[in-house]
Amino acid sequence: MTLRSTLARVTAKSSYWLLHDVLHRGGTSLPGKLAVSIDPNILTKIQQDFELIIVTGTNGKTLTTALITRVLQAGGYTVITNPSGSNMIQGITGTLVTAKVKPSPNGKKPIAVLEVDEANVEKIAAAMKPKMFVLTNIFRDQLDRYGEIYTTYDKIIAGIKHAPKAVVLANGDSPIFTRGDFTNERKYFGFNHIQPTDYNPTVAPINTDGILSPTDHSVLEYDFITYANLGKYFSTTDNFVRPKLNYQVTSITDLTPKYSTFSIDDTPLRIEIGGLYNIYNALTAFAVGREFNVDPEKIKTAFESNAQIFGRQEALHVDGKDVTIVLIKNPVGTNSVIDMMVTEKDDFSLLALLNANYADGIDTSWIWDAEFEKLHDTHIKAVATGGERYKDLRVRLKMAGFPDQAVYEDLTQIVTAIKALPTDKVYIAATYTAMLQLREQLGAAGYIKGGF
Repeated sequence: MTLRSTLARVTAKSSYWLLHDVLHRGGTSLPGKLAVSIDPNILTKIQQDFELIIVTGTNGKTLTTALITRVLQAGGYTVITNPSGSNMIQGITGTLVTAKVKPSPNGKKPIAVLEVDEANVEKIAAAMKPKMFVLTNIFRDQLDRYGEIYTTYDKIIAGIKHAPKAVVLANGDSPIFTRGDFTNERKYFGFNHIQPTDYNPTVAPINTDGILSPTDHSVLEYDFITYANLGKYFSTTDNFVRPKLNYQVTSITDLTPKYSTFSIDDTPLRIEIGGLYNIYNALTAFAVGREFNVDPEKIKTAFESNAQIFGRQEALHVDGKDVTIVLIKNPVGTNSVIDMMVTEKDDFSLLALLNANYADGIDTSWIWDAEFEKLHDTHIKAVATGGERYKDLRVRLKMAGFPDQAVYEDLTQIVTAIKALPTDKVYIAATYTAMLQLREQLGAAGYIKGGF
């Protein structure tokens, strides 16, 4: 370690201590920014301290990263991670340079499990040479930042090519992940919970992205669709089909807003979080665990933990009301949240918060592709809107058939808003920076520990 690198680490750790222990604020971006300003090559110099797993894709990165962390810890590994979703270069640098690295109890090298923003994969991979890339899905998201989905995947491929010895563990239900001219070993996970006798060949809904065959660009058909462009696909023009799955969901027993029960490779499992899309996140973590030789029974125990995930179906109580915070940022993610709300058997209210900062995506036109109309199929009793772009969201929800909305432009009113809603259950669907502002207000009011 050079003098420059040592100074970078000391400065980063000192700023982290000041932020967390003195000012009681969260964040790793400032420590990372300081470290990089002192030593631009700091990541390359610390990579020998641990094995690196990069988790990337459009939706599910934060929860998947948290589940992988729990699974590997259950398998006896020391794990470093970025739990608050700080997934760009400065935040990741801050996470790594401030981490207290200890040998794993099993004698293996510690593992850094990092959620990485798609546009930052190449920078991280070039500096650190990961052992594994975990690819969750790619959907249309933040067009102002990423462009269309094939542009996003090209950014990821550029990163993969920096580490040709790394295993690429990808969602086989996503056709786009069968593309790519990299030479890495590929392994796939996906759903096989429907028997062939129950197949119902179909095409994806109108406006679905990523459903073109990589062989001739024809529109793929599906034996079944789980959601969006995910499912068991095949081409009608040649012999292209979904790749063989190394890990698969073999059955689904229960889908509720609070938990799901299912089997992966015939191992019965339960996760304490609702939604079909979160079974994908659990499947991903299961696959990573098995790749690192974690016993399925230990994975099962790791999944049964009910520890809260930052802003991802985070449950809390506000003056007698059961409040659940869910992150929304694009049409597919929002539709998945609405599908989860359809399984809610009790009356509930929805507080929807829309910001348009860089981390949210400046272009908010995506709300017009989200299927808010499906909320009429739920037990929803009231809708309120807020955030910096509340006007856009208010109009969208009016068009979806919800004309009567309370409006809270100022998020300092958020606790008042929750109390004013008529039901005992409240779902808060918020974009990223709105979620941070929400948590800050809830923290200041004593409903959660800290705002970040």
